[in-house]
Amino acid sequence: MTRDRLAPAVFGIVLYPSVEPIDLGATYGVLSMARRLLPGVRAVTLAAQPGDVALAGGVRVSVDHTLDAAPFLDVAIVTGGAGWPQASEDPVMLVFLRRRPAAIVASVCTGALILAAAGLLQGRAATTRRRALGAEAQSPLSRLPGGCEATVVDHGDVVTGGGVTLSTDTTLHLLARLYGLPAAEDVARAIEYDRAWAANRAALGAIEPHARAA
Repeated sequence: MTRDRLAPAVFGIVLYPSVEPIDLGATYGVLSMARRLLPGVRAVTLAAQPGDVALAGGVRVSVDHTLDAAPFLDVAIVTGGAGWPQASEDPVMLVFLRRRPAAIVASVCTGALILAAAGLLQGRAATTRRRALGAEAQSPLSRLPGGCEATVVDHGDVVTGGGVTLSTDTTLHLLARLYGLPAAEDVARAIEYDRAWAANRAALGAIEPHARAA
């Protein structure tokens, strides 16, 4: 059941040290623009510790809430970046994810590896960044036992998205989950991403076991 376009929805974007700024920009940026068409959408940032989080490249972000004091969330999105191994061992992060802080827990890029560390992907297909970069010995996708190439893998309660700019596609997919595909397509057109979204879905596809089971 999709929501009315005026209905509220709170998205929590989970940050940690060395998150790639593009993961924050793609998620928060899409949601910010979506408010032009879906005025009830709200995005908040969260991290294990209060204050500023130093992202990759030196960008610093002051978070809205700590993980243990998170407000009600409709969707929690775990971002990706070089700091994912440390975040995967952070007990505050793991407790937050294991208590299922939202109706939908999602990841973009290597955020999927943090979901895996929390046990949310056990026995499930998932996606993340497909290629190794820099000093990485193996690709993030190869680290996931159920890793598969897709723009998004949607199990209903847990959603994983592909790497880097595919964070935009994942955020549009999440808007479609809440407000329906026509609303998300309107947002895609508003941000001039409709052709790219269609091309990515045609090239990589989306895996949605929950839709087939519904």
